[in-house]
Amino acid sequence: MPVFEYKALNQKGKSCKGFIDANSESSARNKLRTAGKYPVSIRESLSRKGSDKKRLFGGFLFDRVKSDEIQIFTRQLATLLGAGIPLIGALASLIDQSTTPALKRVLAQIRDSVNEGSTLTDSLAKHPRIFSNVYINMVRSGEASGSLDIVLERLADFGEKQRALQGKLKAALVYPIFMGVIGTGILFFLIAYIVPNITQVFTDMERALPLPTRLLIMASDNLRQYWWLQGGILLIIIFLVRLFLAGDTGRRLWDRLKLTLPGIGQLNKQIVLSRFAATLSSLLNSGVPLITSLQIVSSIVNNSLIQEVLEDAMEQIKKGKSMSSALESSVWFPPIFIQMISVGEQSGQLEAMLEKISTTYEREVETAILGMTSLIEPVMIAAMGAAVGFVVLSILLPIFEMNQMI
Repeated sequence: MPVFEYKALNQKGKSCKGFIDANSESSARNKLRTAGKYPVSIRESLSRKGSDKKRLFGGFLFDRVKSDEIQIFTRQLATLLGAGIPLIGALASLIDQSTTPALKRVLAQIRDSVNEGSTLTDSLAKHPRIFSNVYINMVRSGEASGSLDIVLERLADFGEKQRALQGKLKAALVYPIFMGVIGTGILFFLIAYIVPNITQVFTDMERALPLPTRLLIMASDNLRQYWWLQGGILLIIIFLVRLFLAGDTGRRLWDRLKLTLPGIGQLNKQIVLSRFAATLSSLLNSGVPLITSLQIVSSIVNNSLIQEVLEDAMEQIKKGKSMSSALESSVWFPPIFIQMISVGEQSGQLEAMLEKISTTYEREVETAILGMTSLIEPVMIAAMGAAVGFVVLSILLPIFEMNQMI
């Protein structure tokens, strides 16, 4: 349904503005008059009018709601509901407070949908690009149990923990990527522009040059003359690899490598297990049934091998098995993970145990990230030193030979 942005006068003659969804502009005007507002100007929201154009550029790249804005909205909505403010009033307050046009439009649509009789869950489900399955199902359980403010608080806590973990991963990758880009740029400049001017002297001497010098001259000539061909080949390789990984076989192979590669595989496994435990704990704490929770978790672990294990586990749980028994045959879930789940099931504290598991693996991920960061720095420095050292050695060797001849 289209969304219209309006400016109007209320019954007291004061100016007001906002967003309203309607089938047409005339329908929007009728809605405003019914609500006691007299429209001064009304126009279709840019998010709708420019939707076709934005799809051509990757789908709403210029009009999307950021995840941190959703976390702030969730926390504020939980606070307002916990203070006893009705849902419609809380949403209206957040609309007035929001400074992001995209979020303001989405909240206006949600408020109008709730005002027309829809549940908050159904209203959120109309925006799947913004609100995930985890979010929607937790809100559904909160509405069903009458504890929506508590569930929203858990959602905000869960989102902040996940963002903190992602932030640590990104921070750990910033330095290596920066060093790699700068180092590659320096080497390209040296080999393509500096080295030819220096090695031209050796070439004019028409003498046999050392092997490192010949290799450097060959690399320099190839880079200057055929850089476009090498770049094209690299792009083709990247395209073919992405095409292969998009298929079932390629995706399974890549997912297996992510879990089995030395060093990186262990870190990826810890991240997957931490996300699995944290999400499942949040869903169960919010009253979502176990099978439904596992279905949601399987869709966000982002690994086809783990998804297959969870699908098989759900079938076994439906037949009466416990979750620990259903997962213990998998090589991707370590024994201590299964034992802690088993203890949680036996004690009736599965949600609390899953939260402890998540916290444990988050700490292990942090430790692994620190270890990898401390290891990557000297490795990158050594690699850059070796590359620059090879260039310097290739230039100095002919000079040393010339000195010996003199």
